Amino acid sequence: MNKIMAVVCVVMMLAAHAGYAEQKIPSSQVEINLTFAPLVKRAAPAVVNIYAKRIVQQNVSPFQNDPFFSDFFRSFGNSRPRVQNSLGSGVIVSDDGIVISNYHVVGQAQEIRVVLNDRREYSASVLLADQGSDLAVLKLQDAENMPYLDFRDSDTVEVGELVLAIGNPFGVGQTVTSGIVSGLARSGGGAGDGRGYFIQTDAPINPGNSGGALIDVTGRLIGINTSILSKSGGSNGIGFAIPATLVKQFATQAAAGQTSFQRPWAGLMGQELTAEVAQSLGLQDANGMIILDLHAQSPFARAGFAVGDVITQVNGQAVTGPSEMYYRISVEGIGGQVTVTRLRDGQSVDITVPLIAAPDEPPSVIVTSDQNGILPGVKLRPINPMVQQELGLGLSSSGIIVVDAGPVASRIGLRGGDVILEINGSPLDKAQDFDDLLRRDTRRGQILVDRGGDAVMLRFRL
Repeated sequence: MNKIMAVVCVVMMLAAHAGYAEQKIPSSQVEINLTFAPLVKRAAPAVVNIYAKRIVQQNVSPFQNDPFFSDFFRSFGNSRPRVQNSLGSGVIVSDDGIVISNYHVVGQAQEIRVVLNDRREYSASVLLADQGSDLAVLKLQDAENMPYLDFRDSDTVEVGELVLAIGNPFGVGQTVTSGIVSGLARSGGGAGDGRGYFIQTDAPINPGNSGGALIDVTGRLIGINTSILSKSGGSNGIGFAIPATLVKQFATQAAAGQTSFQRPWAGLMGQELTAEVAQSLGLQDANGMIILDLHAQSPFARAGFAVGDVITQVNGQAVTGPSEMYYRISVEGIGGQVTVTRLRDGQSVDITVPLIAAPDEPPSVIVTSDQNGILPGVKLRPINPMVQQELGLGLSSSGIIVVDAGPVASRIGLRGGDVILEINGSPLDKAQDFDDLLRRDTRRGQILVDRGGDAVMLRFRL
């Protein structure tokens, strides 16, 4: 202990000396304890502030300022366009101006302005955006020789590592906070639709930090800050970052010209293997994901997996639930393959599974009902694996789904997302039969639909 204290004293004395002015990345724990300044000077220029504008429709009610009637007449009044501003952060990941941010910062924005740490400003456009992952890839216009951060393999990150969060909280300007990696493999903590696989940190993250950088002590990007767990809206020391390995896959797809994120299709549903389920299966360890449903065209099914099998690892990394499994295949991308460890009847075996896009088989072509028909302008689409993935439908879903109800059918209660089961008592097997089945009864009609798992009968007079 005395030797350690002596080393610390010597380093502090050197730091106080005028000749000890050389700036460098901390290379030891002693230096890290002294300052993060050299690290911040190197990394901060690659973290930007993002100002986005989007046009939204808002009802204007004469009662909107009334403390009592405003709640009762919330939907009353005319709809008018309103400019909505959002503020967030982003990270430059290439010298030609590719920026990563959150979808909830720039999604559906009509105008995006990016401001660098040195106050340079650029207009930006969205190359690729995905609400489910809450990530977006931007391109700065006329940018070159930009400062940027290198990606780090997220699988090498460990709990307890020192990290810095850099962003623009509350719009006060670029701010740096420090902490540690306090957890890995966190799921369900992000924005978007709640899917995800996150790095947890106690480095303070506040509104405006979204899209900012989480870096290690060498200045490499390990995650994109995306959300906090808080009841008050302020940081409580539980923040979530999207791992850099997934972020890198987004950047790669954007560079290849993709405008939407292409996820490999697993064609399965599963759940975390709980202690109760493990006991019922005669398993000693409650680690893994049990398969509950498999599509016949699933690459897992074709590789030999079956309902009831337990997936314990993907590419040697432990899997405890669906979020981890989907993350593992997403970072590999379509066209790759993964080695999946399957547990069945107490026997563990490694199986190679190819990663494919959701099949468009049979082809799902949108059909529009006759403009001169009984219910004109209804857009219909057959359900196949590609549609199931796009719309988040169950693997067993089938039939004809309503894409757009059109001007007349919407009045009788038909909605986008309804799956039409029957028309006038006859099953609808082909979208092209929609008009013919309606014409079988010229005075009245009825349509049976599946709406979120509930059967709904829509009756109407012609």
